[in-house]
Amino acid sequence: MTTIYDDLDAHAKAVADQVVQWRHHLHQHPELSNREVNTAALIADHLRSLKPDEVRTGIAGHGVVGVLRGGRPGDRVIALRADIDALPVPDMCGVDFTSHVIDQDYPGGPFPVSHACGHDCHTAMLMGAATVLAEVREQLSGTVVFVFQPAEEGPPVDEKGGAAEMLAEGALDDPAPTMVFGFHVVPLPKGWIGYRAGVQFSASCLVKITITGQQVHGSTPWMGIDPMPAAGAVLTGIGQLYRQVSAYDPVTVTIGHVEDVGRFNIIGQTVTLWGTIRSAVEADMPEVQKRLETLAAHTAQAYNCSATVEFMQDVPAVHNQPAWIEAGLPTFRRVAGADKVIPAPPTLGYDDISEMVNKYGGLYVMLGVQDMRIDASGTPSPVPGGRGIAMNHNPHFYADDDTLVTGVRLHAQVAYDYLGGVLNPSPQNAPTGA
Repeated sequence: MTTIYDDLDAHAKAVADQVVQWRHHLHQHPELSNREVNTAALIADHLRSLKPDEVRTGIAGHGVVGVLRGGRPGDRVIALRADIDALPVPDMCGVDFTSHVIDQDYPGGPFPVSHACGHDCHTAMLMGAATVLAEVREQLSGTVVFVFQPAEEGPPVDEKGGAAEMLAEGALDDPAPTMVFGFHVVPLPKGWIGYRAGVQFSASCLVKITITGQQVHGSTPWMGIDPMPAAGAVLTGIGQLYRQVSAYDPVTVTIGHVEDVGRFNIIGQTVTLWGTIRSAVEADMPEVQKRLETLAAHTAQAYNCSATVEFMQDVPAVHNQPAWIEAGLPTFRRVAGADKVIPAPPTLGYDDISEMVNKYGGLYVMLGVQDMRIDASGTPSPVPGGRGIAMNHNPHFYADDDTLVTGVRLHAQVAYDYLGGVLNPSPQNAPTGA
């Protein structure tokens, strides 16, 4: 006798080849944040083909939302979310569907563009899950909202975008979800699910430090004020900020881009440092920002320069409430196998799905997609003969195509269980003392 889960898995298997094809197409044709025109069109066309109750486009730039109402009565609404944007990173993952896209017009570019964070997988898997859930809509007790979000990696600094902008534009106002669910592909063993109760992903902000001196010819530095040594000193000082906050709660300040307006024989007027702060405990963020401002201002002053510090694109941490985790574990174990569902270590990565999960409640977890293993002590290592371990945002990041069907099943079964009350984050599901 077959069960609804057998049916869901059968539908997922039936769409698996199409999911792989979508993923390959998206990987070959990546689009940067707030430029996801063709990606959004592909998504919207597919959703419309499923004949849901509603498809909305153009939200927060190129966001797409589909609404599928089940055939059975129910007040629960689950939002399944995927991010759709790519990164300004070259594609060196070695597949035959490698991206060769160069964005000539993006601010600060031109940039090579690739899906070095796996958003092509997220998008394709959610498109597949929409197909599966549309097949069983008459058996759903409630409503599924498919949320395809642009600009998760952060829009250009002079533009709005991302999850916060989707919410500001009412993307989830009607129907409002009673649960938000999503997951991120990561370097874990293929098909494994990693979860963390509490802070799953850290708080983040974008940092802009502008150090100003006085422009002059390189042959007469004493006639001007060189901001470059001050910038170097600030970079060195940042490496010591971690000693000024509690060592028990990790933080990091990273400068990823240095922008100079000089020339090989010109000492420029300014040097701009672009970076990010990550904080595992959100309450630590203001203190780190304050200490970074003090460091920049006084270090610049020591070199007779001035410095201004701006903080932008604040993203809160993703909070997985223990009761939600406890409720979701049986579904995760059914999908992946009990031995492949593990507590994940903390990370200073961020994801702005936090704007949705923190507001409406829900879960955000991790799905393993790489050739690796984890021994009894929890130590990861590459699988002999495999492709190794490549971190997100690395040009060599890769994801295994055979794992995509697991993501389709995960979306579909979480949605079915939640709408049917099987995944129920009630107080009795919370661990003792939660």
